[in-house]
Amino acid sequence: MPPSPDTLVAEPARAAPRIALVVDRFDWHARQLEKEFAARGARCVPMRLDACRFATQSASGLMLDGFGERLPDAVVVRTMSGGTFEAVTLRLGILHALRELGVPVWNDARAIERCVDKSMTSFLLARAGIATPPTWTMESTEAARAIVRAKAGEGPLVLKPLFGSQGRGLRLIRAPEDLPAARHVAGVYYLQRYVAAAQDGVFRDFRVFVSQGRVIASMVRHATSWVTNVKRGGRPMAGVIGGEIKDLAVRAAAAVGATFAGVDLIIDADGHPAVLEVNSMPAWAGVQKVTPTNIAAVLAADLMAALDAWTVRGARA
Repeated sequence: MPPSPDTLVAEPARAAPRIALVVDRFDWHARQLEKEFAARGARCVPMRLDACRFATQSASGLMLDGFGERLPDAVVVRTMSGGTFEAVTLRLGILHALRELGVPVWNDARAIERCVDKSMTSFLLARAGIATPPTWTMESTEAARAIVRAKAGEGPLVLKPLFGSQGRGLRLIRAPEDLPAARHVAGVYYLQRYVAAAQDGVFRDFRVFVSQGRVIASMVRHATSWVTNVKRGGRPMAGVIGGEIKDLAVRAAAAVGATFAGVDLIIDADGHPAVLEVNSMPAWAGVQKVTPTNIAAVLAADLMAALDAWTVRGARA
């Protein structure tokens, strides 16, 4: 016999999830994410990590920008500004603490640390058996010169800032004399085998976006220089990528523990693809111009689905 309407008790409306969006400024990417989360019933709250702090006597042990003692339902790290070693350590510590408190963080501090440090990215890719150019990292100038003397005969090396991004500070190294003084590279030499990828005077490489273990978008970058980053003048173009490139991109994201990532790949003169870098806080304005996929919508949908699954698991525990 069905219950009387008088005995029915309405369940309380579920509050809209509050997503902490870690940003330095509320740029186009942040606005796109805010719009797509709102379309799925969630509210984005901007959060600056430099305005957060540990407060061990608060309810959560934290005081969070935009949340106070309360915790967000999830965190998306869009950008994180640089700073002193101590400041960056504190900001990453906040993300570590959120994860320890059971808050889903995309990407979490561990993945960010692995991607920001190019030497660790290269180490993890190689350990996972993922094709990536040979790489050497050291503090000693003499050790760096010895590597160049031993390896430059096979072709030039690329010197990259260990924590650099967007193609800034790259140099081709053909002889030990090409190496700058240690003070110009923050005391660390990160050297990677240069992979020539020019055809008919045009340099090409790939940026592949991965979310939740699958490729969601990609672009081919064309440039007249070997530095193909869009911020350095590279042109994003649509292009079909093969299964091998997709597989490498997905495996590379998994190797660094990134839930979503922008993976940079290149194809050598023999047609073999290799992973150059993995970005845990990728911008997508360039690739959005050449793909029909709404990248922000996919990221928002993936996080909301993961959050729903996490909530169900917690209710069953």
